[in-house]
Parts: sequence; structure tokens; C-alpha cells
Amino acid sequence: MKKLTFILMLMLLVKANAQEGQRVISTGVPFLSIAADARASGMGDVGVATSTDAFSQQWNPAKFAFAERKMGIGMAYTPYLEAIVTDISLLNASFYNKISENSAFAISLRYFGLGDVELRQFASDPGITVKPNEFALDGSYSLKLSPTFSMAVAGRFINSNLRLPVNNFVDSNSGSTFAVDVAGFYRSREIAYNNFDGRWRAGFNISNIGGKIQYEDGGQDNFLPSNLKLGAGFDFILDQDNVIGITSEFNKLLIPTPQDENGDGVIDSADKDIYQNRSGFSGIFSSFGDAPDGFSEELKEITWALGAEYVYQDSFMVRTGYFNESEEKGSRKFFTLGAGFKFKSAQIDLSYLFSTAQVRNPIENTLRFGLTFSLGEEFYND
Repeated sequence: MKKLTFILMLMLLVKANAQEGQRVISTGVPFLSIAADARASGMGDVGVATSTDAFSQQWNPAKFAFAERKMGIGMAYTPYLEAIVTDISLLNASFYNKISENSAFAISLRYFGLGDVELRQFASDPGITVKPNEFALDGSYSLKLSPTFSMAVAGRFINSNLRLPVNNFVDSNSGSTFAVDVAGFYRSREIAYNNFDGRWRAGFNISNIGGKIQYEDGGQDNFLPSNLKLGAGFDFILDQDNVIGITSEFNKLLIPTPQDENGDGVIDSADKDIYQNRSGFSGIFSSFGDAPDGFSEELKEITWALGAEYVYQDSFMVRTGYFNESEEKGSRKFFTLGAGFKFKSAQIDLSYLFSTAQVRNPIENTLRFGLTFSLGEEFYND
């Protein structure tokens, strides 16, 4: 049963392009694209232009330069396919430290564990138990280039140890590679309007820039989930106790679309060989104009999301959001709800996802948890 579950996981995560026309783009290590904290996942997976928190590493590390406390620690837990199995989950841990008023560094770890999987060649075999897993270890540095704008660079070591059996029932090698993020964040000064004060926010992040990942010697190279995030938002500061933040975000996967290279009307093995021979860097540039149906299909490869957060006295938060993806490119569509509770330096966050698409979401009807601590001296960001 566990072996069947593991095969199902691989079908969902690695072979997610089994739709007509094979227009859904698949990548290696897709766990990097899963929202790994409860705050962002409570706002429709929006995070590139939201206010700074301890989990900014995944979304936009440039936000750390605007952190209002010297240090932050975050831990989050996301159950995966909870309706089918109980031992698959995504864990996230993050730490940032402000070096000065204008700069900060951060480290984080995302660990995707697929539980215990029992492998055997024949029913009578005693079998062996393996624990497939994937993880990413990140480090970043952010710096304010002006009072309202910062940039950051992040490095990432990625390891995928799926431990699939090959000849003679020997486990395959784990795959590993490196990637880089380049990000920027804009946060305006507080502006006085007629009935309220306000603040504009904007951000971008080009993430997972790097080569490919290979799971075993002589195996297939897989593109990393390189991605371009663009977002903007506004904080309605109604008074000192009530703040409403609205944020929108657009994402473009920087992966080439599979092509019918020989023009026979079918994407066959020869076409796939040509596709696999592309490098990760060339794939990033070609991804902006290689959709078979032209610009209209390129637009369908862009996902969009809207998120909102209400904060009362910096101690209670209510969140909601919506995420949308074209039906031809994956059909992920869902609403989210979330809440946060802060007491002194500690904050607890929760989120819940409701799928609105016919394709079932692996995190559907799942409660996600996050815990953060804000420590050290305060920094004032005008």
C-alpha cells in the first residue's frame, strides 16, 4: 500500500503533465514551488510583495532589509496528501539577522519527507524500507539601496533523494545541484490620505536560476522550477490599531514548453530528447516566447493570485486569498483562509485551502501551521 502511495506521489509531483497536448510544464524538485509557511498560504500563496516576516526567504529575501526586529525565527509544517497517507509533509525552518539598519542575512531549510516506503521485488520477499526525501538549504544577503528599495541575492543547495530501486534492487543515487535567486523589494514611506494613511509595496524575485538536476547516473536531466514572481500591494492604515493589506501577485514558470520539433503533430520521444538537451539557462530565456500557440498561450502560463490581511493591534490577523491557473497549464484554482495570533515575541499562524477546480489539490482541506519568534532590538522603517 505504501509503495502504491509513493508511486502516486511521483505521478502527482513529477509527471504532472499528463493532460491532452502535454502543455502542462513539469519540473524536477517541484516541492520548491509549494508554499511552505502558513501566512503566505493563507493569502492565496502570495508573498513576493507582502510585508516582511521570518519566512520571506522563499518569497523575496530582499524584504529582510526592512525587518523591524533584529532577529526572527520561523518554523512551519504542511501535511501533504493527508487524506491518503499521514507521513508525507513539508517542513520549513528559517532564521534572519539584521547586520545593520540597512542589511540582513538569512538562512533557511525546506525538507520534504515522503514517509516510509517498503520496497520488494516479489510478494514473498521481506522487502526493505526507505525514506525518500528532498531538501533545499538557502542562504541570502539583502541590502537597502535607498530608504525605500532593497535587493537581495540568495544561494540554494538542492538535494533530491527519492531512492528508487534499479537493477539488482540497489538504490539509485540522490540528485543535487545549486541555484540562485535575485530579488528586489520596494516599500514606500507612509503617506497621509484624506481618511487614512497608506503605504505602497512592490517586489520581484527570479528564483531557482541554475542548471538541471539528475536523479541517477545516466538518467534524465530535469529542469529546476525557475520562476519569475512580480507583485504589488497597498496597506490601508486606518488608525494605530487597524491595518488592511491587499496584495496581488503574478508568476511565470521560466521553463521551456515541450515542442513538436519535427512537425508530425505528436510530441514523441525524439522531440523529448531535443527538449531534454536544452540547458537550464537557455530554457529560461526561451520560455518567454516558445509556446506553440503563441502569445495567447504564453499568457496562460502566468498564474495570478490575490491576498488580503487584516491586522488588529499587531496581535490578531485574519487572511484570505485566491489563486488561479489556466486549465491548460495545470488548473490549480483555490481559495484560502488564514489567521494569526501574536503574544509578545511569539506568533502562531494557521491556514486552510479550498480547491475550486476539478483537479484535486494535494493540500486540499489541509490545516497548515506556523510559529515565529521576533527577537532583539527594534528598527524603525519610515
